[in-house]
Amino acid sequence: MRADRLVAIVMLLQTHGQRTAGQLAEELETSERTIRRDLEALSGAGVPVYAQRGRGGGWALLGRHRIDLSGLTSGEARSLVLAADGVPGQDDVDAAVRKVLAALPAVLCDQVMAARAQVHVDRSGWGPRRPGHVPGNDSDTEGTLDRLRQALEQGMQVDLCYARPGQEPSWRRVHPHGLVVKSGTWYLVGTAQSGLRTYRVSRVKALEVTDEAASTPAGFDLHATWEATQRDLASLRPSAEVTVELLVEAHAWARLSARLGSWWDLIDLGVEVDARRRVQLRVPSEAHSAAELVGFGDSVEVCSPPEVRAQLAALGRRLVARYSTPSD
Repeated sequence: MRADRLVAIVMLLQTHGQRTAGQLAEELETSERTIRRDLEALSGAGVPVYAQRGRGGGWALLGRHRIDLSGLTSGEARSLVLAADGVPGQDDVDAAVRKVLAALPAVLCDQVMAARAQVHVDRSGWGPRRPGHVPGNDSDTEGTLDRLRQALEQGMQVDLCYARPGQEPSWRRVHPHGLVVKSGTWYLVGTAQSGLRTYRVSRVKALEVTDEAASTPAGFDLHATWEATQRDLASLRPSAEVTVELLVEAHAWARLSARLGSWWDLIDLGVEVDARRRVQLRVPSEAHSAAELVGFGDSVEVCSPPEVRAQLAALGRRLVARYSTPSD
């Protein structure tokens, strides 16, 4: 995935002329530190990127540098287009992709379009976004994504060691059909013995690409399948009725935002003087909130409402009663 991100950086600079590291990080949904490392890598590889310091500065390409399409390999062309597809809300990048596709030889364009049909970028959120909304963000998935994309390109089945929430990891064989990214989280859509399923990539603990050919249902459409899945999930999801205000320890913030922010409305209100982060969370009920938060232990403090604090206290008493010994 890093190769795709490097190409995306060049395309953004080529399209916009200049971008700050912060703007690139936001557009590519990664950190400024990662973007700066990527820019250094591009420079080391001979791509003429340079930084303009001071107010109004940023990164740009020297001498109106342009990507030469004449020497693109099939893999490079796929990376170029798929990387640009992952940049949310950029109409000018969409226009650039159309120009790239038009400039490619017909055979290469067909290969790129086939690969493009196997990746879907869902630019919608999980619910209505408000200022400070924190989307989920998976980390340490790049190696798994690379191998899944390899399996998709080669048309091979994969063996996944997958951990469903609250369950031990188990192996299953999957015919992969495509990858979807939404709010920074990647999903694999594929068919297993139990039928068509969606797998969150960050929950894949191990992966093996088999030497068995994968099969895709006739007329399969990744975008339509994903939209149908989202409608099914929305019909099952209870409405949010309770707003809970929390103080979250710094070390727990990444885990809490990744776990809860991709599903419930999570509002970041900023860092307090004691370095804890104040957060609002919208959930269906006090009991649901307590069940979600108890796993974070004392790294999270509920400020309000008092009903959630009472639910957590009751859970704590039950845990003490179950696990305490007479010497306690």
